[in-house]
Amino acid sequence: MRILHTSDWHLGRSLENISRIEEQREFIDQLCDIADEERIDLVLVAGDVYDSYNPSAAAEELFYYALDRLNDGGGRAVVVIAGNHDNPERLCASNPLASKNGIILLGYPGSRAGVNKYGSAKTGVVDSGAGWLEVGVSRCDHTAVIIALPYPSDARLEQLLTRETDEKRLQRAYSDRVGSIISTLSRKYRADTVNLALSHLFMSGGKQSESERVLQVGGALTVEPEVLPARAHFTALGHLHRPQQVKSAPCPAYYSGSPLAYSFSESDYAKALYIVDAVPGKPADIRELYLSCGRPLKRWVAVNGIEEALRWAAEGRDKNAWIDLEVHTDSVITIEQQKNLRELNPGVLNIRPVIRQQDCPLPAWESRETKSADQLFREYYLYKTKTEISEELMSTFLDILNDSDGLEDESAGGDGYEAQVP
Repeated sequence: MRILHTSDWHLGRSLENISRIEEQREFIDQLCDIADEERIDLVLVAGDVYDSYNPSAAAEELFYYALDRLNDGGGRAVVVIAGNHDNPERLCASNPLASKNGIILLGYPGSRAGVNKYGSAKTGVVDSGAGWLEVGVSRCDHTAVIIALPYPSDARLEQLLTRETDEKRLQRAYSDRVGSIISTLSRKYRADTVNLALSHLFMSGGKQSESERVLQVGGALTVEPEVLPARAHFTALGHLHRPQQVKSAPCPAYYSGSPLAYSFSESDYAKALYIVDAVPGKPADIRELYLSCGRPLKRWVAVNGIEEALRWAAEGRDKNAWIDLEVHTDSVITIEQQKNLRELNPGVLNIRPVIRQQDCPLPAWESRETKSADQLFREYYLYKTKTEISEELMSTFLDILNDSDGLEDESAGGDGYEAQVP
């Protein structure tokens, strides 16, 4: 059986208010092409399909498009679990239609996949229970038993762990609880099946990036690698955005990471997914396959000032990338310089000046009584950022200011009665 492991699509996520939906569509097309070219039998999606509990219509449409293509008309099984960003009910709303073709959507720990042996191409669930399922694929002689553990928050596990006040004891209690569930479910593994585990967890020792929003305060919902099932051919994990192996796990366990870079902290490593060839009774063969979709994220540091950054842009450096720019400068970066830079490379999202002078003098005291609100805001922005404010941002500020003035006018005597002053 050939298995493809992917996760953390975060459909609908933006970067500095820039939509990434077209880049995500490019990823989905590449993913589906890989599934076809590699003759994948089973796709495992380890959570965080969406970026929010209330995904946009475009994000949902892209998810359904992905399921349809990956399923290959019922010839390929697809198992998707909810991550911490997903609304479990919303993710699974299409189950009555999806399950008929061997697409299994699971929202909560302990979810039951049901049984559907009669999909359009005889691909589907042949047996299941709370937290596990056995999947058959038409072109495989053997089946796969999967432990499926969607994001197990303490609330979703219905565990009153918060009585523990010590963080280490709380983390240990949570890890032990997850381990107990996995240990119990792993009894469903058999010698004549491919044995897999699928979950959305933060494993102790995992390498994080800035784009993962924390699962909890502190480290309370961290799971120790030792609790993973030793008899599994492969454990497919979601949550961490950097592709990586869980080194100390008792079975082959991997995070596939996110398919796109979602923060500039991810600019220094490639994106990937994993392909696993497994047969009963033998170790699995695991391959890392690198992705080439989406615009890369790059960090520029112009130590010689804004002119250096303008030269890089004119030379076409990182023309197809999103760019976070740090400029070391002795003077204010003007609007004209910012405009010229973005005309040369529209991918420049952030321009952050670093003033070489260690002690920036405070502006001389002036009376504010003769200055308008927009003038005061321009001066404040210049003082704080060392860049001139763009007209677009200034216009937004004025819109907000005007709206708030309107609200104040409505609230002052808006009921038709004058306030009585004693």
